[in-house]
Order: sequence, then structure tokens, then C-alpha cells
Amino acid sequence: MQWIKKNVFIGIIILSWYIVSELQIWSEYILPSPQKVFLAFLSELIDGNLLENTYISLLRIIFGFFIACILAFMFGIIAGMKKQIFEYFENIIEFLRNIPPISLIAILILWFGIGEEPKIIIIILASFFPIFINTTKGIYMVDKKLLEVGYSLNFTKIQLFFKIILPSSLPYILSGMKIGLGYSFRAIIGAEMIAASSGLGHMILDAQELSKSDRVIAGIIVIGLLGCLIDWFFSYLIKKSSKTGYTYEA
Repeated sequence: MQWIKKNVFIGIIILSWYIVSELQIWSEYILPSPQKVFLAFLSELIDGNLLENTYISLLRIIFGFFIACILAFMFGIIAGMKKQIFEYFENIIEFLRNIPPISLIAILILWFGIGEEPKIIIIILASFFPIFINTTKGIYMVDKKLLEVGYSLNFTKIQLFFKIILPSSLPYILSGMKIGLGYSFRAIIGAEMIAASSGLGHMILDAQELSKSDRVIAGIIVIGLLGCLIDWFFSYLIKKSSKTGYTYEA
């Protein structure tokens, strides 16, 4: 029953889409039918094009996201535990955070060419700040009473970090990773549309240039489904890491 409640609106959208297509309110070029989109999806899947481009996009995302996690985690710990140091960099971080990563693609191509480097850097920039901000906030929000317990037990700084600070801030860190990975998807698709010869973004752009709107929609749906799977995975981890749960505040 719960599953039906969560997906009833999706069913309404698909049904409405089918009815509109059958009534031919818009041409197939503008809005292909669900059946045609499904056949396009199967065609892309069978010939290997979809799997290959999905693999390439995911590889870029995983590599860039991994680097972003390491950097954001390191700087987040410093900022959270040494607030007086973070104050020196707060304005520049706030400035960089408000620059859309995709706007840097032109200068990155000039600096690094049209290879993999610009795309990886775009992913790092897109996912760094949510992880960094949530890691910093998670450390700030550690219960002071727990820290006092650690001090009373004569914990070293390392013990204090791994036994109290890290477990307490883990839901925040995972929430930042969840949001950062979502940003990574948006960034890489945009970057692949501008400067790539492979990946899901390029596949969608290529289909658009060939006026194959069914393949465009199929590609968009694949991206959405991948995002939902990743979102579910991180939501599961967050629930496991915190009994009370946590809601991200932008």
C-alpha cells in the first residue's frame, strides 16, 4: 500500500502521457508515445550504446566524487575542529560555492583541453561544497556532553575523533555525500553535452541533433532512475547511521 501511495502520481503522469499521445494532441516529433520511448530504450540497450555511455558517465562521476569526498572530508574536519582557522577562508569558500561549476567549462577546456580533466574537475567542484558544509556542520553539532564524557575518560584527540565526533557527525556527512552526488549527476550531464564524445549527456545531445526525441526522453529517464537508486542507497545508509534520522538544511 505504501509503495502504491508513493508511485500513484507517476502512474497518473504515464497514463496522461499515453492518452495525450493516442489523441495526437502533439506530434510524435515533439512528444513520442511511451511505447516508442520504451522501444528506443530497448534498442539502445540491445546495441550496447546505452550501457557503454552509462558506464562512461558513472566512471567519471565515481572518480570525481571520490576525490571530492577526500578533499571535502579533510577540509571539513579542519574547519569543524579549528573554527578560528576556517574564518580566514570562509568568504572565499562562500564565493566559490555560488559559482555554477558548469560555467567554468569554457576556461577549463582552455586550460586542460577537451579530455577527461575538465569533466572530472566539474564533478569535484559540484560535489565538494555539500560534503564540506555538512561535514563542518556535523562536527559543530556534536553533543558537548558526549565530548565531556570523552575528556573525563582521558581520551586522546584521535580517540575523541573516532569514538565520538565521527560517529555523531556521520549522518550529516552522508547527507552531504547524497546531495553532492546528485549535483555530480547534473554537472556531468551538462559537461558531456558541451564537451564530450561519450557519456549519457552526449548520447542525449546526439539524439536531439538527429531529431530522435524518443531517445532523448529514454536517456533522461535513465538518468532519473540512476539518481533515484543512488538517493535510495544513501537514504538507507543515513537511516542506519542515525536512529533519530537527519534532515539536510540548505
